[in-house]
Amino acid sequence: MPPTSHQGHVVVAPDKFKGTLEAAEAAARIAAGIRRAAPGTEVRELPVADGGEGTLAAALAAGFARVPAKVAGPTGLPVDAALAVRGDTAVVELAQASGLARLPGGRTAPLAAGSYGVGQLIGRAVGLGAKRIVLGLGGSACTDGGAGMVQALGVSLLDGDGVELPPGGAALRRLERIDPGRLAGTLAGVEIVVACDVDNPLLGPRGATAVYGPQKGASAEDLLVLEEALTRFADVVGATVGREVRDAPGAGAAGGVGFAALALLGATMRPGIELLLDLLGFDAAVRGARLVVTGEGCLDAQTLHGKAPAGVAAAAARAGVRVAAVAGRVELSEREWRAAGFAAAYALSELGEQPGDGLTRAGELAEVAGERLAAEFLHR
Repeated sequence: MPPTSHQGHVVVAPDKFKGTLEAAEAAARIAAGIRRAAPGTEVRELPVADGGEGTLAAALAAGFARVPAKVAGPTGLPVDAALAVRGDTAVVELAQASGLARLPGGRTAPLAAGSYGVGQLIGRAVGLGAKRIVLGLGGSACTDGGAGMVQALGVSLLDGDGVELPPGGAALRRLERIDPGRLAGTLAGVEIVVACDVDNPLLGPRGATAVYGPQKGASAEDLLVLEEALTRFADVVGATVGREVRDAPGAGAAGGVGFAALALLGATMRPGIELLLDLLGFDAAVRGARLVVTGEGCLDAQTLHGKAPAGVAAAAARAGVRVAAVAGRVELSEREWRAAGFAAAYALSELGEQPGDGLTRAGELAEVAGERLAAEFLHR
């Protein structure tokens, strides 16, 4: 078969297939299938993320340098984390320091888990000369409103006796006063942009505690404690900074870390996938492409609300390039995925011979999906 590269390259830009394939591996496997079925086709691998877990890996795959850092985990025990740096831009992924996967032995600590390590990663980025910090939220083990994060950056959270509060969301019920300390000086000239794919406010039935607290091990009694604590935190922060952001979309992200980033770090917030695509140079990569392939573990209703594949499809559409999706499972109807901009959708669960092959043979079947889409789109 003659080479097809003169007809345009292919960009393979999946998110992770949670529990089976990291985004970079998914990209490599799909690309391998395409290259095997359509020799001579130029395939560019660009794994993506939506701002949550996988954000660091996507930045590293795009050429950022990995900088290791030992920081406090969600319960205060040290963990080996990392950030990504390119030029004066740094990428910090909350899950690296305060993610559920960082809990010792997987034991949740809903009232005591904190975000101190996230602040340490931000401080490390500033120390490396970063002028723009992208903060990816998602996978958080804590519901502390970002209190630990700002404490790590020099903010004092004091009780009625002027004593610094201990880590964790529950302690915020005793908050009386905030001393910003050296925060303004530390962040002078530094832009912080939060990559976030949720729009929850800090408090209430759609807030950080009610929606995400149970996932972090909070009992019904814990939820009441944490909601009271975050309400107190919001009251004192509002009085300190002179403005209210508790109801801002995304303030409830990552146990309220979004709130502290907006209110105390002066951060701006952008949809995670949009920000990551900009950071990864997607527009340049897709220019002149014949096809874009994206994907994730499950193509479902959530995909349509800010998840990575929908963002990739929208960006590709703006460039006038067709998009195919590969997913572990496809739960959207054909009408739904076509309406979202996908020209085709391949489910690994339907490519295997046995039930469960989509999980146990995910890499192999991702290559098969690459072959199938090459036959459908590249041999015309």
